[in-house]
Amino acid sequence: MTTIGIIGAGNIGSTVAKLAIDGGHEVVIANSRGPETLADLIEQLGPRARAATATEAAEAAELAVVTVPLKALADLPAKQLAGKVVMDTLNYYPERDGQVAALDEETTTTSEMVQAHLAESHVVKTFNNIFFKHLATMARPDSDPERTTLIIAGDEMPAKRTVAEFLDSIGYDTFDGGTLEESWRFQRDTAAYVGTYVEGDDWEHPIAADADRIRAKLAESKRYRDM
Repeated sequence: MTTIGIIGAGNIGSTVAKLAIDGGHEVVIANSRGPETLADLIEQLGPRARAATATEAAEAAELAVVTVPLKALADLPAKQLAGKVVMDTLNYYPERDGQVAALDEETTTTSEMVQAHLAESHVVKTFNNIFFKHLATMARPDSDPERTTLIIAGDEMPAKRTVAEFLDSIGYDTFDGGTLEESWRFQRDTAAYVGTYVEGDDWEHPIAADADRIRAKLAESKRYRDM
């Protein structure tokens, strides 16, 4: 059993919390509005979950998830997350986050920005390219032929192994998508973003992606500067 510290209690954060508890872990979850606003969610999650501030969730985490808008990146508690493996779900939405020149010019990736802020943490890009409703329903035991695979990226193999073990415990296999620099291949608006698990506009019937499908989608992903 691992204590999962989740900073961000929106769709992905709440879904990961439920999956983690179902996988036998404990959860400490925070949002930007304060622990008291999470009472309903904690009641749904049960006794292995508790609400906290972002700082408290980071301190408690043996393994962390950060799932906040990119514009809130600077608010993540870097000191408390130092030395820890951090799963990064952040995506860039200019209409929400404002324009970020380095991302617009494709000289960096969102996860490299997260790693720069959390300089003493071990960042692994995870959960960013799957619709939260699909993430909630596609978990399967490792013996199930319909078990699906999630893409991760990171610069350190031990951190990626830690995340892969966690994903296995909540019902998913793992595909190593490379380094944080290479993680643009499954950022927003690439072929591997959401489309890995959806065919066309059929959101009602998600696809249990295997390694071959993921490899093909990553190969289709192009940067705007290369198009």
